[in-house]
Amino acid sequence: MSKKALHSGIVIVLAVLLAAVLAGSRAGQLKSATLRVGNADIGGVVTSSKGAEAGVWVIAEATDLPTKMVKIVVTDDQGRYLLPELPKANYNVWVRGYGLVDSPKMKAAPGKTLDLKAVLAPDKKAAAEYYPALYWYSLMQMPPKSAFPGTGAEGNGIAPNIKSQGEWISKIVNTDGCTGCHQMGDKATREIPDIFTKGNDSKAAWDQRIKAGQAGGGMSSRLQLVGRPAALSMFADWSDRIAHGELPDAAPSRPQGKERNVVVTMWDWADPKVYLHDAISTDKRNPTVNANGPIYGALEESGDYLTVLDPAHSSLSKVSLKPRDPKTPSSGDGPPLGPSPFWGDEVIWNSQTTVHSFSMDKQSRVWAAARVRKTSTPEWCQAGSDHPSAKLFPIDQGQRGLILYDPKTKETTTIDTCYTWGHVNMDDNGVLWSSFGPTGVEGWFDTKIWDKTHDEKKAQGWSTFVLDYNGNGKRDAYTEPDQPADPTKDRRINVAYYGDSPAFDGSVWGSVLGVPGALVRFVPGANPPETALAEYYEVPWNNPKAPKQGFSPRGMDVDSKGVVWTVLSSGQYASFDRSKCKGPLNGPTAASGQHCPEGWSLYNFPGPNYKGAVENGSADSAYYNFVDRFDMLGVGKDVPLATGNLSEGLLALVDGKFMTLRVPYPMGYYAKGLDGRIDNPNGGWKGKGIYTPVSTRAPFHMEGGKGTLPKLVKFQMRPDPLAN
Repeated sequence: MSKKALHSGIVIVLAVLLAAVLAGSRAGQLKSATLRVGNADIGGVVTSSKGAEAGVWVIAEATDLPTKMVKIVVTDDQGRYLLPELPKANYNVWVRGYGLVDSPKMKAAPGKTLDLKAVLAPDKKAAAEYYPALYWYSLMQMPPKSAFPGTGAEGNGIAPNIKSQGEWISKIVNTDGCTGCHQMGDKATREIPDIFTKGNDSKAAWDQRIKAGQAGGGMSSRLQLVGRPAALSMFADWSDRIAHGELPDAAPSRPQGKERNVVVTMWDWADPKVYLHDAISTDKRNPTVNANGPIYGALEESGDYLTVLDPAHSSLSKVSLKPRDPKTPSSGDGPPLGPSPFWGDEVIWNSQTTVHSFSMDKQSRVWAAARVRKTSTPEWCQAGSDHPSAKLFPIDQGQRGLILYDPKTKETTTIDTCYTWGHVNMDDNGVLWSSFGPTGVEGWFDTKIWDKTHDEKKAQGWSTFVLDYNGNGKRDAYTEPDQPADPTKDRRINVAYYGDSPAFDGSVWGSVLGVPGALVRFVPGANPPETALAEYYEVPWNNPKAPKQGFSPRGMDVDSKGVVWTVLSSGQYASFDRSKCKGPLNGPTAASGQHCPEGWSLYNFPGPNYKGAVENGSADSAYYNFVDRFDMLGVGKDVPLATGNLSEGLLALVDGKFMTLRVPYPMGYYAKGLDGRIDNPNGGWKGKGIYTPVSTRAPFHMEGGKGTLPKLVKFQMRPDPLAN
């Protein structure tokens, strides 16, 4: 080498070293000048071999608190992070992000500055292991539109009752099918455990898999409903392609803009053999109720207690539950249809009360939908009773009543109702409104009457859904659903609410499952058993007047302006604004439900769609939704939120565009109920938040596997990624 070349090389090396030193010095100066690490914070800068890593997650996990707690934040555009409001504990801290693999876990304590080294993924396969389930599930190949209606087992394997690709997606692929109970596309479902593959081809392995565990009977029946041969072929093809190395076609983007302001706090609660359906922290009408108080979780079929978290101290307790009738059926009656790779033939769910959802009143009392007896109703619910509602429409069978828990007395009270409770919501007059039927019925329970009399019969009532078919503005004699319509009479419709929500005008809205599905408005009138009227609005489906088509609503809520929001199995968020309707809202035309397409707006969820899907918006699955009327998240009042159960995060629709607030650890975030609370109205972002339980029926499918506990997750939005 010439002296000149050697000299040039030395100069280049020195220049590189100097640039690195100066860059490090500038980063240090910038950090020290703008990153304020308080006594309850951990903060620093995340870099990799490529430099600062923006939009990646920094995770802090403490296991020496009364229950495990995790705090997660996102780095800003210069790779800086700040983990705020950490309880005094020892933390493992590491980096996770798209394009990375997990960095080594570093020990830290609050009040410390900790710079972290991110680790670049060596290849696309390693990177894809951290993608949300959505990106793997979207590899599922849908039968073409031409395959419907199905031609049965002797034809294409699709059941003849499945009339369209959309109905196939709704009833087996999305929320009314598999993703209504657990996540699909996660590592636990895209790979097949050895217990099912021994001696079996992939179709036979899937046939065994869907029979596994206590939900196996229901899963197997669902495949039978839609067409077992076609469903097994679809799932087997999907997992085979992944096993042979196929990777997601699309890659998720890192959090952008305000998505980087999120603070996620998570606690373990309950036990490894149960799952959560819902959680309640406050009175939905006034979210300052129960400020800083306990949060209650419902175990549905899996256990007979409320799991209770004190978030201020990260501590747990339980409220034991039992039905009124000791002979009430249990979810543990009978063995699983097939062995589970996690639990074998063990019966892990054994609930009699099967608590589903909650409402909290202004006294912080918890009203829970719960089974209290066998299915046969009391005599006063049935024909021949003197109860005003039973005289008009007797009820012989009912599943869930109510259990009331009073935190002041620590007492629980069982309340029998003739109708069934699913989602429990209270109006401004202290009346609880029900969902889940039985079909054709909407029920209510007046808590003011109960408090005065403790007479469960007197406090409750119910009514049928009757359309003002003759258009005279009042309820008259009506025709039955199986009878020909009569233009001189009203008409009863046989629907049942799944989601329900009282509105501020005194009406009660509810969602109706199915394809296309519908929203129904129930107006009680002066004497609801006799005066209640209903309006029926179908989701636009094969409606040429609607610019977007969708199907199958599930969760729903009403905003402060009276607009109804619902999530659809077609991978969409939908709103319905009754004030936009141009035509008459009663009479024969309105009975079709297709009379107000102009009232609907549909928004496709972000992320890829299934392969071959032409009647669907996104492969994401949203079980329930919630309107943040009080700006408890921190992105505005009346912002609609939804559970992105395959995108693994909370979806916020802000000004017509989605923000995705992902929970990256542990992988497998799947929620049902949403709730929000204001602990300190003057506390800024720290004084409020949105809560969701992790609600998968299979917490053992999450990252960590068997032994993983259910979670409660809190979302808060800071003004910027470094606020403390």
